[in-house]
Amino acid sequence: MILAAQRLPRVLAGRVPFFYGWIVLGCLCCAGFARQGPAVATLSVFVEPLTREFGWSRTALSGAVSLGGLLAAVGSPLLGPLLDRHGSRVVLCAAVLVTGASMLLLSLTNSLLFFYALFCIARMNWAGPFDLGIYGAVSNWFVARRPFATSVATVAQMVGLVAMPLLASLAMRGHGWRGGWLAIGGVTLLVGFVPSWLLLVRRPEDIGLVPDGTDGDGTRVGAAAVADASFSRRQALRTSAFWLLLLYTALVYPAQAGVSLHQAPHLIERGLSPTIAATVVSTFSAFSGLASIACAVMPRALPVRYPMALVAGCLAAGSAAMIGVASAHGAFLAAALFGFGVGGILTLLPLAWADYFGRANFGAIRGIALSAQVMAQAVGPLLSGALHDWTGNYRLSLQVFAVLSLLAAAAALTARRPPVAQARPAVAAGDAAEASE
Repeated sequence: MILAAQRLPRVLAGRVPFFYGWIVLGCLCCAGFARQGPAVATLSVFVEPLTREFGWSRTALSGAVSLGGLLAAVGSPLLGPLLDRHGSRVVLCAAVLVTGASMLLLSLTNSLLFFYALFCIARMNWAGPFDLGIYGAVSNWFVARRPFATSVATVAQMVGLVAMPLLASLAMRGHGWRGGWLAIGGVTLLVGFVPSWLLLVRRPEDIGLVPDGTDGDGTRVGAAAVADASFSRRQALRTSAFWLLLLYTALVYPAQAGVSLHQAPHLIERGLSPTIAATVVSTFSAFSGLASIACAVMPRALPVRYPMALVAGCLAAGSAAMIGVASAHGAFLAAALFGFGVGGILTLLPLAWADYFGRANFGAIRGIALSAQVMAQAVGPLLSGALHDWTGNYRLSLQVFAVLSLLAAAAALTARRPPVAQARPAVAAGDAAEASE
């Protein structure tokens, strides 16, 4: 079976009448959908029944998200160079299997320690291997078409974010929160594993192709449309662009994770029904998908820092609008603004890292950035939960997140793409020496 899985992509690449990268993208969409079981938006619909049954505080539940993120922060810099050498297939398949099993076992939760042990493992996969595996493969297979491919991969994840909370909510109606975890785990395994195992390939060059494919006459698609940089990790660390993108990451992701996890309980506290709150969560995810679609048609010549600033502004506006929400109409408006910002960030940041520093050592460079990202995501829910337990509501945390998002917009505007001349002319794919520096 292993040998067949390794040969199948080469056979298909020679027989399908289109670029094999679109098959790879389809596999990444399946993995991205399956990724969303331990997403904070999904956990959000479990917060109220878990706190009601076990008496856990919001801070305690938020701590599981934060601890899983911290574990991913430790592992991501080590995983990145391995991804550059060996590709996304094994990484994503292992992530799907472990995450699906963890979701199923969460239905047996009987203590906070048991919940932490399983959810932290799933959250670690969500924050590290899934992110690196999906966007690493996209960046390897597409250059000129990278905005479109990144957008498609992100939209698939947004579809998962829409579907998973609703799926859990529907399962919980008849079978309680335990049935919700069983439904999430089953869907994760069903959708995510087989396509990735059978069809993923590390790079197009591994099966005799080139990024983006070729035209009918054999000319590379978009070969002159965009210069693909080739920075080593050491060279990237010496640029101001690296640190500005890192700052942007550290500012937007506390807001993204903190609001996403606590939006449902906040809306319930503001007088909305649990069903309306769950629908608002899905609306937030739907507008995230719309933002990703908008990124797909973004002109390739437009500097990515401008749309990055715009979506950070949407996060700020959405956070501020959510503070005083008193009706379903206001909740949907705030969720739309915030969701549009989240979708933009999820699409634009991987695109920026690949465009600024290239695909040869994307995993090694992005692995460092991902540590900052998941630590920021760990801070957000914990901060939001702690401020709620201190003040009795989410007003102060939403104000903090709005300010952080505005600061991120300013950082984005100053993050210019480093000149390609700063990178050495050619970096071997997965260069072990440079990638490990």
